[in-house]
Amino acid sequence: PRRGKAVEINALWYNALKLMEQWARERGDGAASEYQDRAAQAKRSFNDRFWYAAGGYLYDVVDTEPGGPGSVDVKCRPNQILAIALPHAVLDRHRWEPVLTVVRDRLLTPVGLRSLAPDDPDFKPRYFGDLRARDAAYHQGTVWAWLVGPFVDAWLKVYPADDAGARRALEGFVSCIGSISEVFDADAPFAPRGCIAQAWSVAEVLRAWSKLGIGASVDRGTSLATVSGTGA
Repeated sequence: PRRGKAVEINALWYNALKLMEQWARERGDGAASEYQDRAAQAKRSFNDRFWYAAGGYLYDVVDTEPGGPGSVDVKCRPNQILAIALPHAVLDRHRWEPVLTVVRDRLLTPVGLRSLAPDDPDFKPRYFGDLRARDAAYHQGTVWAWLVGPFVDAWLKVYPADDAGARRALEGFVSCIGSISEVFDADAPFAPRGCIAQAWSVAEVLRAWSKLGIGASVDRGTSLATVSGTGA
């Protein structure tokens, strides 16, 4: 388990503050300035505390337990992509590209993002075996398909003119029959594992396709989906 201040929770907290600021302004509520100040403080603290300069990416957790204040977890995980992908990016703009590059090079697979980089000593390449073995691999390398959605969001923020690059992240799902599994093995051939038809996997792939202006049609005779469109 990840104990401490996790990178994605802080990214979501910043988004919550920015949305509260927006809604308060729309209502003419004087609390908008308070939310604005809190969001600004959260962003400053995030960029000061979570940036791992030696690795060019974000710490996964700061003030870890049992490490205590000032301790950090340098494991390279996909959770950091939310610091770019969410509507209000908490990560400073000049750090978007290096973080995205690390995620692409170390975590991206044809079927989503690995939950841990392969060069980590705790990396597990296969989600297989008894319950204990599967639990040990669940967040230690196993690929999560739904994370391709935030990856596409982040890609289009960093490279707004490169729809083709975003589409490449989705190509591995074109041949899926009927649905998309919950997770996949972390090494080739990236065998599907877990729930064979996972709603959040399907939802994020479809959302990313739609964002790129790509449509999906279904042959009612075979129930096979085909992808069409060239993107926006």
